[in-house]
Amino acid sequence: MAAHTIKPLVTATATNTGGRNGHSETTDHSVSVDLSVRKEMGGPGLPNTTTPEHLFAAGYAACFGGAIEFVAHQHKKNVAGTVVTCSTSVGPREGGGFGIAVKMHVKVPTLPVEEARSLVQETHDKICPYSHATRGNIDFVLEVEGA
Repeated sequence: MAAHTIKPLVTATATNTGGRNGHSETTDHSVSVDLSVRKEMGGPGLPNTTTPEHLFAAGYAACFGGAIEFVAHQHKKNVAGTVVTCSTSVGPREGGGFGIAVKMHVKVPTLPVEEARSLVQETHDKICPYSHATRGNIDFVLEVEGA
């Protein structure tokens, strides 16, 4: 499958030193985090640190939430109060190396469950850039709750 070309609207740039036991920061300084490998992965699990998986989960949840709002606006639906929870796991994968898996839980308190499911599925299939980037490359589970 060929990569799709985009016309960039915005570009975020971050720099890391020290890998998973280091520091990452965006060039505009809006994000500045210290990282450490969690104890479950054999690292020090230092306090007040994060991981790439935490950053990915936060970014994907925010992006997916914004994409839901976009789709809802197109369909003239109210999705106020929607909560998106993205759980991102990391572990060894078949064939070697490591991979990530995502479980996306979306609660849309303003719509019946079938209507919410349809809207959220459209968001995942057609709009969210994180979904486009990861489709077919990670284990992905989508759970939807409605009113």
